Amino acid sequence: MVPFSILDLAPITRGSDAGEALRRSRDLAQHAERWGYERFWMAEHHNIPGVASAATAVALGFVAEGTTRIRIGAGGIMLPNHAPLVIAEQFGTLAALYPGRVDLGLGRAPGTDRATMRALRQHHPANDAFPESVVELMSYLEPDAEGQVVHAVPGAGSRVPVWLLGSSLYSAQLAAALGLPFAFAAHFAPDLLHDALGIYREQFRPSLRYDKPYAMACIHVCGADSDAEAQRLFTSIEQAFLALRTGRPVQLPPPLDAAERAAFEPAVSEALGQFFRYAVVGGPATVRQGVTDFLRATNVDELMATAMIFEHAARLRSFEILATVREGS
Repeated sequence: MVPFSILDLAPITRGSDAGEALRRSRDLAQHAERWGYERFWMAEHHNIPGVASAATAVALGFVAEGTTRIRIGAGGIMLPNHAPLVIAEQFGTLAALYPGRVDLGLGRAPGTDRATMRALRQHHPANDAFPESVVELMSYLEPDAEGQVVHAVPGAGSRVPVWLLGSSLYSAQLAAALGLPFAFAAHFAPDLLHDALGIYREQFRPSLRYDKPYAMACIHVCGADSDAEAQRLFTSIEQAFLALRTGRPVQLPPPLDAAERAAFEPAVSEALGQFFRYAVVGGPATVRQGVTDFLRATNVDELMATAMIFEHAARLRSFEILATVREGS
């Protein structure tokens, strides 16, 4: 069976706060562990009022402390924002506390707007140094070498599994060249999904850690007890996406009713349909069919799902429905 995993941004819903969002994320991880999910990843984003996972390693520690089996990890750390040594120490610390459960997914984008990017990256390398930064970071996670001057403490010898994340052909090529597992962000960059997976598989070079390619894709999955209810719940992320695209990010808004959603301009609805074309939205039967079709079309080794749903109970229910798809496969 293909493993199922979760990507979480600790959504801050309208009227709530970051503490509540993080406690809900941990509750989701605890349920996901019981439902058999493989991983629970959190993503680094900055200056977005609806996302509480900016301090990703800190948030992951909170989640890990409330769980016992599920793998926890970054999906991902935006490496150009950080010194590689600092990330090695952070995830080395997590690995020391929760051995055998920690993943480190790395992204090349800043994960924020230009003004915040400048605030984060005043002393950090530009994107063209990303491959060298990845290799440097990985070296800190290996056992100390003779003559090595700089050590990650904790971190050295932990060999935390490193993934490359991406939404482009560049990241697919780099993951293949370094012999690393690759996760494609089809939930926000659907255009190059199939091309990126093909390039990654064709160009993969075995490494000391991985002898064959391992590809994962992330999509939106919004499940409910009926198609209509799932479509209603999905309007929260549609609204958040539109707000982000217009440069006015917001806390995750409550869903719209059918009449309010129908009032969207045709061009807006078309754009949303293109952007969310891999999203699976519906009742249990619709979710099962949509996920099955996606797995057949991509042949990914693992599926990661994200769900920005306003009501916490509804978000839990969505992931519970998705878990039954895997159980029945």
